[in-house]
Amino acid sequence: MTTRWLALLALDACIGFAHGAESTCMEGAKTELEQLYCQVVRKGGGAGLPSPTDFKRNDPQVQALLLRRPAGRLGLDVPDVGASAAPGGQPSQVGRELADSEPEAESQPQGQLTECQLQGQRIACPQRRFDLVTNQPNSKLTDGVLASNNRLGLGPFKGNRNDEEAVRRYLSDAYDRYIPKMVDIGLGASTMSFTAFHHAFHTMEDGGVDFARRMEQTFSLLKQDKKNLAVDTRDHDELPGDLSLCMVINRDIIVCDNVGTNWVYVSPTR
Repeated sequence: MTTRWLALLALDACIGFAHGAESTCMEGAKTELEQLYCQVVRKGGGAGLPSPTDFKRNDPQVQALLLRRPAGRLGLDVPDVGASAAPGGQPSQVGRELADSEPEAESQPQGQLTECQLQGQRIACPQRRFDLVTNQPNSKLTDGVLASNNRLGLGPFKGNRNDEEAVRRYLSDAYDRYIPKMVDIGLGASTMSFTAFHHAFHTMEDGGVDFARRMEQTFSLLKQDKKNLAVDTRDHDELPGDLSLCMVINRDIIVCDNVGTNWVYVSPTR
Protein backbone atom coordinates (compact mmCIF):
# COMPACT_ATOMS: atom_id res chain seq x y z
CA MET A 1 0.00 0.00 0.00
CA THR A 2 1.39 3.38 -0.90
CA THR A 3 1.19 6.24 1.57
CA ARG A 4 -1.10 8.18 -0.74
CA TRP A 5 -3.66 8.97 1.96
CA LEU A 6 -1.17 8.68 4.77
CA ALA A 7 0.58 11.64 3.19
CA LEU A 8 -2.71 13.50 3.35
CA LEU A 9 -3.08 12.46 6.97
CA ALA A 10 0.37 13.69 7.95
CA LEU A 11 -0.08 16.71 5.72
CA ASP A 12 2.84 17.89 3.66
CA ALA A 13 1.63 21.35 4.58
CA CYS A 14 2.46 20.58 8.19
CA ILE A 15 6.09 20.04 7.30
CA GLY A 16 6.26 23.49 5.82
CA PHE A 17 4.32 24.81 8.79
CA ALA A 18 6.78 23.21 11.21
CA HIS A 19 9.87 24.54 9.45
CA GLY A 20 8.30 27.94 9.02
CA ALA A 21 7.23 28.07 12.65
CA GLU A 22 10.71 27.04 13.77
CA SER A 23 12.37 29.72 11.65
CA THR A 24 9.96 32.41 12.86
CA CYS A 25 10.41 31.28 16.44
CA MET A 26 14.20 31.54 16.34
CA GLU A 27 14.08 34.91 14.58
CA GLY A 28 11.99 36.30 17.42
CA ALA A 29 13.97 34.66 20.25
CA LYS A 30 15.88 37.33 22.19
CA THR A 31 16.97 35.37 25.26
CA GLU A 32 18.51 31.97 26.00
CA LEU A 33 15.20 30.76 27.41
CA GLU A 34 13.31 31.86 24.31
CA GLN A 35 15.89 30.09 22.13
CA LEU A 36 15.55 26.96 24.28
CA TYR A 37 11.77 27.17 23.89
CA CYS A 38 12.25 27.10 20.10
CA GLN A 39 14.61 24.12 20.37
CA VAL A 40 12.14 22.18 22.51
CA VAL A 41 9.33 22.87 20.04
CA ARG A 42 11.55 21.91 17.09
CA LYS A 43 12.45 18.61 18.75
CA GLY A 44 8.80 17.75 19.39
CA GLY A 45 8.58 18.53 23.10
CA GLY A 46 6.38 21.59 22.92
CA ALA A 47 2.91 20.05 22.80
CA GLY A 48 2.14 21.11 26.39
CA LEU A 49 3.83 24.51 26.25
CA PRO A 50 2.04 27.84 25.76
CA SER A 51 2.22 29.69 22.48
CA PRO A 52 5.42 31.73 21.82
CA THR A 53 3.52 34.93 22.63
CA ASP A 54 2.22 33.59 25.95
CA PHE A 55 5.63 32.12 26.79
CA LYS A 56 7.28 35.53 26.39
CA ARG A 57 4.74 37.13 28.72
CA ASN A 58 6.12 35.10 31.63
CA ASP A 59 9.10 36.17 33.71
CA PRO A 60 12.32 34.13 33.31
CA GLN A 61 11.70 32.03 36.43
CA VAL A 62 8.32 30.85 35.16
CA GLN A 63 9.77 30.30 31.67
CA ALA A 64 12.48 28.11 33.17
CA LEU A 65 9.88 26.17 35.16
CA LEU A 66 7.77 25.58 32.07
CA LEU A 67 10.79 24.35 30.13
CA ARG A 68 12.39 22.24 32.84
CA ARG A 69 10.58 18.97 32.22
CA PRO A 70 10.18 18.99 28.40
CA ALA A 71 13.77 20.18 27.96
CA GLY A 72 15.02 17.54 30.39
CA ARG A 73 13.30 14.79 28.43
CA LEU A 74 15.19 15.96 25.35
CA GLY A 75 18.54 16.17 27.15
CA LEU A 76 18.63 19.97 26.96
CA ASP A 77 19.89 22.13 29.83
CA VAL A 78 17.79 25.00 31.17
CA PRO A 79 19.84 28.15 31.89
CA ASP A 80 20.13 29.18 35.54
CA VAL A 81 18.04 32.32 35.96
CA GLY A 82 18.39 32.73 39.72
CA ALA A 83 15.89 32.34 42.50
CA SER A 84 13.97 35.62 42.42
CA ALA A 85 11.57 36.84 39.81
CA ALA A 86 12.19 39.99 37.83
CA PRO A 87 10.63 43.06 39.49
CA GLY A 88 6.99 43.32 38.59
CA GLY A 89 7.13 40.12 36.55
CA GLN A 90 3.79 38.32 36.58
CA PRO A 91 3.17 34.98 34.87
CA SER A 92 0.50 34.91 32.21
CA GLN A 93 -2.66 32.89 32.84
CA VAL A 94 -1.32 30.07 30.66
CA GLY A 95 2.01 30.17 32.48
CA ARG A 96 0.34 30.05 35.90
CA GLU A 97 -1.83 27.10 34.93
CA LEU A 98 1.05 25.11 33.49
CA ALA A 99 3.43 25.99 36.31
CA ASP A 100 0.83 25.06 38.91
CA SER A 101 0.27 21.71 37.20
CA GLU A 102 3.98 20.93 36.85
CA PRO A 103 4.37 18.77 39.98
CA GLU A 104 1.40 16.72 38.85
CA ALA A 105 3.13 15.83 35.59
CA GLU A 106 4.99 12.96 37.26
CA SER A 107 1.70 11.09 37.57
CA GLN A 108 0.91 11.57 33.90
CA PRO A 109 1.43 8.77 31.32
CA GLN A 110 5.22 9.11 31.13
CA GLY A 111 5.42 8.48 34.88
CA GLN A 112 3.68 5.15 34.43
CA LEU A 113 6.72 3.86 32.52
CA THR A 114 9.26 4.40 35.26
CA GLU A 115 9.41 0.68 36.07
CA CYS A 116 9.43 -0.43 32.42
CA GLN A 117 12.37 -1.27 30.19
CA LEU A 118 12.72 -0.57 26.49
CA GLN A 119 14.04 -3.71 24.82
CA GLY A 120 14.08 -2.79 21.15
CA GLN A 121 10.86 -4.21 19.72
CA ARG A 122 9.42 -4.78 23.18
CA ILE A 123 8.65 -2.67 26.24
CA ALA A 124 8.77 -4.86 29.34
CA CYS A 125 6.84 -3.66 32.38
CA PRO A 126 6.10 -5.41 35.68
CA GLN A 127 3.56 -8.14 34.90
CA ARG A 128 3.00 -6.80 31.35
CA ARG A 129 4.72 -6.39 28.03
CA PHE A 130 4.06 -4.35 24.90
CA ASP A 131 5.22 -5.45 21.44
CA LEU A 132 6.05 -3.14 18.52
CA VAL A 133 3.36 -3.39 15.87
CA THR A 134 3.80 -3.51 12.13
CA ASN A 135 1.13 -2.82 9.54
CA GLN A 136 -1.14 -5.83 9.26
CA PRO A 137 -2.70 -7.56 6.24
CA ASN A 138 -6.49 -7.60 6.14
CA SER A 139 -6.55 -11.32 6.95
CA LYS A 140 -5.37 -10.49 10.47
CA LEU A 141 -7.90 -7.74 11.15
CA THR A 142 -11.07 -8.03 13.20
CA ASP A 143 -14.18 -8.46 11.05
CA GLY A 144 -15.89 -5.19 10.21
CA VAL A 145 -13.07 -2.76 11.02
CA LEU A 146 -12.88 -1.64 7.39
CA ALA A 147 -16.65 -1.17 7.13
CA SER A 148 -18.08 2.30 6.56
CA ASN A 149 -19.72 2.34 9.99
CA ASN A 150 -16.36 2.06 11.75
CA ARG A 151 -15.71 5.75 12.24
CA LEU A 152 -12.81 7.61 13.75
CA GLY A 153 -15.35 9.66 15.66
CA LEU A 154 -13.43 12.74 16.75
CA GLY A 155 -15.56 15.53 18.13
CA PRO A 156 -15.03 19.06 16.78
CA PHE A 157 -12.95 21.51 18.78
CA LYS A 158 -15.30 24.06 20.34
CA GLY A 159 -12.95 26.05 22.53
CA ASN A 160 -10.75 29.08 22.02
CA ARG A 161 -7.82 28.21 19.77
CA ASN A 162 -5.72 30.82 21.54
CA ASP A 163 -6.09 28.76 24.71
CA GLU A 164 -3.18 26.40 24.15
CA GLU A 165 -3.99 24.33 27.21
CA ALA A 166 -7.55 23.72 25.96
CA VAL A 167 -6.14 22.79 22.55
CA ARG A 168 -3.65 20.42 24.15
CA ARG A 169 -6.39 18.68 26.16
CA TYR A 170 -8.58 18.34 23.07
CA LEU A 171 -5.74 16.96 20.94
CA SER A 172 -4.58 14.61 23.67
CA ASP A 173 -8.05 13.05 23.86
CA ALA A 174 -8.29 12.97 20.05
CA TYR A 175 -4.87 11.35 19.74
CA ASP A 176 -5.80 8.73 22.34
CA ARG A 177 -8.66 7.75 20.02
CA TYR A 178 -6.75 8.07 16.75
CA ILE A 179 -3.92 5.66 17.66
CA PRO A 180 -6.12 2.64 18.62
CA LYS A 181 -8.28 3.21 15.55
CA MET A 182 -5.22 3.11 13.29
CA VAL A 183 -4.05 -0.08 15.00
CA ASP A 184 -7.52 -1.59 14.47
CA ILE A 185 -7.37 -1.09 10.69
CA GLY A 186 -3.85 -2.51 10.51
CA LEU A 187 -1.93 0.74 10.10
CA GLY A 188 -0.30 0.98 13.50
CA ALA A 189 3.12 1.47 11.90
CA SER A 190 1.90 4.40 9.79
CA THR A 191 0.64 6.77 12.45
CA MET A 192 1.39 10.44 13.00
CA SER A 193 3.42 11.61 15.95
CA PHE A 194 1.59 13.81 18.43
CA THR A 195 3.67 16.73 17.17
CA ALA A 196 2.48 16.14 13.60
CA PHE A 197 -1.07 15.71 14.92
CA HIS A 198 -0.76 19.05 16.71
CA HIS A 199 0.60 20.79 13.61
CA ALA A 200 -2.11 19.22 11.45
CA PHE A 201 -4.79 20.65 13.73
CA HIS A 202 -3.44 24.18 13.52
CA THR A 203 -2.74 24.00 9.78
CA MET A 204 -6.26 22.79 9.00
CA GLU A 205 -8.04 25.14 11.36
CA ASP A 206 -5.93 28.10 10.17
CA GLY A 207 -7.07 27.23 6.65
CA GLY A 208 -10.74 27.14 7.64
CA VAL A 209 -10.91 23.33 7.54
CA ASP A 210 -12.64 21.48 10.37
CA PHE A 211 -9.94 19.19 11.81
CA ALA A 212 -12.31 16.47 13.06
CA ARG A 213 -14.22 16.33 9.77
CA ARG A 214 -11.06 16.16 7.65
CA MET A 215 -9.61 13.44 9.87
CA GLU A 216 -12.83 11.45 9.48
CA GLN A 217 -12.66 11.79 5.69
CA THR A 218 -9.03 10.70 5.70
CA PHE A 219 -9.79 7.70 7.92
CA SER A 220 -12.49 6.64 5.47
CA LEU A 221 -10.05 6.93 2.56
CA LEU A 222 -7.46 4.91 4.44
CA LYS A 223 -9.99 2.12 4.96
CA GLN A 224 -10.86 2.12 1.27
CA ASP A 225 -7.20 1.92 0.28
CA LYS A 226 -6.62 -0.80 2.85
CA LYS A 227 -9.29 -2.95 1.21
CA ASN A 228 -7.65 -2.77 -2.19
CA LEU A 229 -3.91 -2.27 -1.71
CA ALA A 230 -1.24 -4.33 0.01
CA VAL A 231 0.54 -2.82 3.01
CA ASP A 232 4.21 -2.75 3.85
CA THR A 233 4.49 -5.06 6.88
CA ARG A 234 8.26 -4.83 7.32
CA ASP A 235 9.80 -4.05 10.70
CA HIS A 236 10.98 -0.52 11.41
CA ASP A 237 14.47 0.32 10.17
CA GLU A 238 15.16 2.14 13.45
CA LEU A 239 13.91 1.91 17.01
CA PRO A 240 13.31 4.49 19.76
CA GLY A 241 16.36 5.41 21.80
CA ASP A 242 14.82 5.42 25.27
CA LEU A 243 11.54 5.59 27.17
CA SER A 244 11.68 9.38 27.48
CA LEU A 245 10.30 9.34 23.91
CA CYS A 246 7.26 7.30 24.95
CA MET A 247 3.82 7.96 26.40
CA VAL A 248 0.92 5.76 27.45
CA ILE A 249 -2.18 5.96 25.24
CA ASN A 250 -4.25 3.51 27.27
CA ARG A 251 -3.63 0.39 29.32
CA ASP A 252 -2.88 -1.60 26.14
CA ILE A 253 -0.96 0.86 23.95
CA ILE A 254 2.26 2.86 24.32
CA VAL A 255 3.48 5.26 21.63
CA CYS A 256 7.07 6.44 21.20
CA ASP A 257 8.28 9.06 18.74
CA ASN A 258 11.28 11.18 17.86
CA VAL A 259 9.07 13.52 15.80
CA GLY A 260 10.29 11.96 12.55
CA THR A 261 9.24 8.37 13.37
CA ASN A 262 6.33 6.99 15.38
CA TRP A 263 6.47 3.57 17.08
CA VAL A 264 3.34 1.93 18.51
CA TYR A 265 3.66 -0.83 21.11
CA VAL A 266 0.61 -2.95 21.90
CA SER A 267 -0.08 -5.47 24.65
CA PRO A 268 -0.69 -9.02 23.34
CA THR A 269 -3.80 -9.14 25.54
CA ARG A 270 -5.49 -6.32 23.61
